[in-house]
Amino acid sequence: MFRLKNYRIAFRLSATLSLLLTLLAALFFYINELPFNSENLIQLMLLTILFFIFSIFLIHYRIERFILNKINGIYNDLSPSGVSMNQQTVQSDMESLRESMQKFADDKKLEIEILKDKEDYRKEFIGNISHELKTPLFTIQGYVLTLLEGAIDDKNVREKYLKRTAKGVERLIYVVKDLDLITQFESGIKTIDRTYFDVIQLIENVFELLEMQATKNKITIVFDKEYPTHQMVFADEERIQQVLTNLIINSLKYGVEKGKTEVAIQELNPEKIIVRITDNGEGVAEEHLPRLFERFYRVDKSGNRKAGGSGLGLSIVKHIIEAHQEKLFVESKEGIGSEFSFTLQRATKEVKQDQD
Repeated sequence: MFRLKNYRIAFRLSATLSLLLTLLAALFFYINELPFNSENLIQLMLLTILFFIFSIFLIHYRIERFILNKINGIYNDLSPSGVSMNQQTVQSDMESLRESMQKFADDKKLEIEILKDKEDYRKEFIGNISHELKTPLFTIQGYVLTLLEGAIDDKNVREKYLKRTAKGVERLIYVVKDLDLITQFESGIKTIDRTYFDVIQLIENVFELLEMQATKNKITIVFDKEYPTHQMVFADEERIQQVLTNLIINSLKYGVEKGKTEVAIQELNPEKIIVRITDNGEGVAEEHLPRLFERFYRVDKSGNRKAGGSGLGLSIVKHIIEAHQEKLFVESKEGIGSEFSFTLQRATKEVKQDQD
């Protein structure tokens, strides 16, 4: 398109110049009283045609170089640092330059869209964390002000309000500690301390820790079957316990009365096992699954939360599993239940020898 337009401009300019040249030649013949015979006319026509053809290519070349140099400067101004036009294929081809500029514009458009998404996420994150912090803060403030206004003299009221204030402080501590943990994982400060341990024994310990909460929620937490043999893995025992605890607490939080949460361990391949936590609770709609592990993301947009906690449990699970360089999966159907699963490195003989 650029070449065709440039040739049209060159054609018009060349035709104009050729016409002027012909008029000047005719004027020259007239002033010098030279005869207008056929031989002179043919020479004049040939000279005009040659001048016309030569000027077309000359003018076209100059126009193209002029436009190329101008766009070259614009491109260098707009292109990222370290990228020069010498590296492009557009130095002598206007169509290639157009395609390169179009690609540059598309890349910038994509970059702007990514920045907008990040800005939306930032705003949503700030809104979520504000909600998580203000609820316990306002609760603490309310009870403290009530006590200062005279309720502290009543022993029963004082004890009740102080206990509720302590719960609010505990909620704040959960949020701050979990945020700090996630920040450490994201910045690479937090490392994984891998050891050998029996994942069956670890799951049983988690069952014991959560037995009272499961009983309170009227939900049974069990293995899917008996596991007579040990399942040794090579991972950070404390962090994997945190993963199991968060996932099971999540199933209890959104479970149904007289429901069941099952933990299964399966061999994925000779080097990996997969741990599955399955429940028959409320389930999650498919549209929410991609964002389920984001910090403070709520399936329930009303902002209500059935149970306490920092709202960062699943996000912490994601960061711990990624720090182990393992895989995390989730499947869920609304009204049917959910299954969270993650892989772990088996404590094979080869792994033990490498560690030794």
